[in-house]
Amino acid sequence: MILPYKTHRENNIMYGLINLVFILGLLKCATNFLCRAVRLKGLKYSTRAKMKPGYQQANVVILHKDLADDFEAFCRANSSPLPLLYRSKCGEWSCGPLATGSDIREDCPGYCVFENGVLMKKVASLSSYTPQLQDMVTFYLGCSFGFESALKAAGVPVRNVEQGKNVSMYKTSVACIRAGQFHCPMVVSMRPVPEDKLDNAAQSTHGIPLAHGGPVHIGDPKLLGIQDLSQPDYGDPVKQCPGDVPVFWACGVTGVEAVQSCKPALAFTHSPGCMFITDQKAETISPLTLEPAQCHLSFCISQNPQHYSIASKRAVQQIRAIEELVVEDPGSRGIRALFLQDELLKACLSLSHSSSVLITTGFPTHYMHNPPEETDGPPGAIAMAAMLQALRKEVVIVTDGRALEMNQHIMRDAVKKGVIKTAVPVISFQSNGPDSALHFLCHDGDPTKPRFDHLVAIERSGRATDGNYYNMRGVNIKHLVDPIDDLFTTASTIAGITTTGIGDGGNELGMGKVKAAVKAYMPNGNLIACDVAADFAITAGVSNWGGYAVACALYVLNLCPIHWRYLHSGLGLSLTPDQQSLWMACLPTVAKEEEMLHILVKYGVRSGKTANLGLEVDGLTFHPYHSDIIQQLRNLTLA
Repeated sequence: MILPYKTHRENNIMYGLINLVFILGLLKCATNFLCRAVRLKGLKYSTRAKMKPGYQQANVVILHKDLADDFEAFCRANSSPLPLLYRSKCGEWSCGPLATGSDIREDCPGYCVFENGVLMKKVASLSSYTPQLQDMVTFYLGCSFGFESALKAAGVPVRNVEQGKNVSMYKTSVACIRAGQFHCPMVVSMRPVPEDKLDNAAQSTHGIPLAHGGPVHIGDPKLLGIQDLSQPDYGDPVKQCPGDVPVFWACGVTGVEAVQSCKPALAFTHSPGCMFITDQKAETISPLTLEPAQCHLSFCISQNPQHYSIASKRAVQQIRAIEELVVEDPGSRGIRALFLQDELLKACLSLSHSSSVLITTGFPTHYMHNPPEETDGPPGAIAMAAMLQALRKEVVIVTDGRALEMNQHIMRDAVKKGVIKTAVPVISFQSNGPDSALHFLCHDGDPTKPRFDHLVAIERSGRATDGNYYNMRGVNIKHLVDPIDDLFTTASTIAGITTTGIGDGGNELGMGKVKAAVKAYMPNGNLIACDVAADFAITAGVSNWGGYAVACALYVLNLCPIHWRYLHSGLGLSLTPDQQSLWMACLPTVAKEEEMLHILVKYGVRSGKTANLGLEVDGLTFHPYHSDIIQQLRNLTLA
């Protein structure tokens, strides 16, 4: 710099000011560097997390530019495990939108170096790879550490932080959606959560999609293919406290698995637990300010194995309204005394997670007629089967051997008349020994290989305490009934099979769950009460209505975005308009159910209470009683 002529004293002052500015600039740069270095480098997870509580952290994947587009597509298709925060330009070290003054070569406490998909070493810096990084692209992916402050704010203890450990991370059997050369199983992180805090945990994390959002599974880790929680694939084992339930979130370490599956010549990732810390606050949404559609409610749908499901408050309220409608008691029999709230909801949550469902029906109350069956039961069974088929579940109907051919003809006619789209196999069960039910339910009689994961009985005569089967008038009809109850009693001993009973009097299979109320409040209750309990007992004014309610509730659940996301483990499977149209077409309608009654009458099936051969169920004519209920159900479902 050439300065104009000034006095010696003036020049000294000018030079002093220039040097001061220069020194201050150096100090500022050094301070920024040192602050970031102290904040990020050489610290254990628990210390790093405390340094910037509530700040977004990032998992890192660095790939050759030729793979960058495929990996971005992979992230977009699997946004829960791989929420993309930023994709760098080729050879770009900094990440201005996330952290000023950053340098990806230095800012993670540890890095993994992969060659041809094999982890070769772990390093503290990538500076020595600067020439190779000139042709590489860095992906910054959301991390679940970003929502731990939200968990704490919601009153949910974070056990890994309490124990001073890295979070536990596991490979699962859940396959991510493939994109280009990338495919791998999803990795999840696990945090033990007290059972009474499950709703808080789900709600507080749902509003932070860039940190993986809400849980993808709650309960038994084996349902994700994880065999032993004490042996995480990444991170540290975290101890559960009494009353805790394992809760799993999608994890950005999925990116490490993607690199290994793709086998690029050279790639880098952060070392699990050693994330890039940004300067951005993690977004949080208080449970108190969530809209009803966003509010999570969790429900236990199985204890063997332990399994919870999730739905929005809005969907839950809608299903509760459906449940209230069908428990109306037109015959004034006092069935309200048998009602348990949310049995419809929990049964349908379980059915939504099922892949193979067995339905049984048939109540031969008219022992003086041939056939002795009644019109309550088969319409509800076929309505459930139609919706389950639309949801891509395998469905089988089991009935008494003496009525097998008739029910197969009824199914054939139901398809022909458009009541159901595709015929459901109709089979029978005969007991040929003590292990007959086990071999029927499980491949080769192996209880670890069940053929069905849910059994549903609707208006199916149930075994009483004395081993007989009674109609509501107390007449023993055991000679007309096959021992299908054995399937339910055996299922109760097999992990992974859940059962539901639907009834309107208490003598139906599965209603043993409310046996005490049947004995106390129903006519002939001490004699007729079914002794076989199901996991869920749905009470309805007419059992067919219970079947219609199941179909409607399944429709509501699968249109609930919160349940849909959880059902598909948080992966990017979106609901299509074609799917919604198909499901809507499978809902019960007045026209379809009237046609179904015509089919039953054709085969001589009679009304239960009066034995009339006509469009009547349980002594109530189809118009206006049943048609009105069906229309109200549709109105509630499609609201």
